[in-house]
Amino acid sequence: LCHVGSGPGYFALRAARRLETSGWVYAEDVEASMIDALRDRVSQARLSNVTPILGLPDDPLLPKSACDVVLIVNTYHLFPNGPAFLRRLAKSLKPGGRLVNIDFHKRETPQGPIVARRVAKDAFLADALRASFTLAGEETFLPYQYFVVLKPMR
Repeated sequence: LCHVGSGPGYFALRAARRLETSGWVYAEDVEASMIDALRDRVSQARLSNVTPILGLPDDPLLPKSACDVVLIVNTYHLFPNGPAFLRRLAKSLKPGGRLVNIDFHKRETPQGPIVARRVAKDAFLADALRASFTLAGEETFLPYQYFVVLKPMR
């Protein structure tokens, strides 16, 4: 699993525990303070299958063909050029790999960021198409967020 925009590791640590004997987690963020917090949490949890990565705003610096799944949660709006960033992420996917984006619907909800910091699902999917991804699946169990699964058009 490659978690882009991992922050201090909420999802990365949970994934690492589930994958402890069978997989690896790359946890990327562009803020050094988040990577430092993640390193501390990984150490405290005694996990040996997490690699923190300090990425760049326009390049996550993930290894090529390393990810079965790239996970993005509530951070797509931070990418300076969404389609270009998604194209870079595609290079990190293994054959058959998937990209998952979970983000808040672009409307008022009881939780989440202000509407101006949200990317509508249709806008995200249009960016994904420009980056040569296609919709592979969608989950609808989240009340305020969309959850889409993409695959590269190879």
